[in-house]
Amino acid sequence: MRKVNPIVKMVLELGPVIAFFVAYVKLKDQVFTFGSTEYSGFIVVTAAFIPVLIATTAILWALTGKLSRMQVVTVVMVVVFGGMSVWLNDDRFIKIKPTIVNGLFGAILGFGLLRGQSYLRFVMEEAMPLQPEGWMILTKRLCAMFFGLAISNEIVWRFFSEATWVTFETFAMPAALFAFFMTQGGLLKRYGIENA
Repeated sequence: MRKVNPIVKMVLELGPVIAFFVAYVKLKDQVFTFGSTEYSGFIVVTAAFIPVLIATTAILWALTGKLSRMQVVTVVMVVVFGGMSVWLNDDRFIKIKPTIVNGLFGAILGFGLLRGQSYLRFVMEEAMPLQPEGWMILTKRLCAMFFGLAISNEIVWRFFSEATWVTFETFAMPAALFAFFMTQGGLLKRYGIENA
C-alpha cells in the first residue's frame, strides 16, 4: 500500500459522511419535486451522497493502491441500500444499512469463532501482531460490538426521529468503534507479539 498524507486520507474517509450530515441539516425540512414525484431532503441528500462516496473511495484507492474489505463492503451497501431508498423514495432502506453491515461483520466473525478461527486476524494481523489467544479474545469482543451496533441502529431508526438517527449514524457509531479500540490497550499489551 502506498503512503498517503494522513490528513488527505482522513478527509477522503470522513468527508462524505460529514458532508452528508451538513447537507441533511440544511435540507431536512425541504421537499423537492422531480418530474411529478416529491422527495424529502433526506432522500435528495442520500442521492447526492452515493456518487460522492464512490468518488472519494476511488480517489483513496488511486492514491493508496488498496482498500480494506470493510471500505469495499460499506460502499457496496451504500450504493445498494441508498440506491433503493432513492429509487423507491423510501428512507427505510438506507436506515437499515448499518444494521445489515454491522450484523454481517458480526456474523462473519461469529462464524469464524464457531470454527475456532479468528477471521479478524486475517484482516488485521499486519497492523496488530498478537498471540493466537489475543486474536480470539479481540474477535469475540468485536463480534459482540458489531451485533451491539446493529441492535442499536434498529432501536434508533425505528423509535427515534430521523434527525436523531442521522446524528447517531454520523457521530455515535464511529465514536463507539473508536472507543472500543481505544479500550483494548490492556489486551494489546498482554498478548502483543513483542511481549510473547
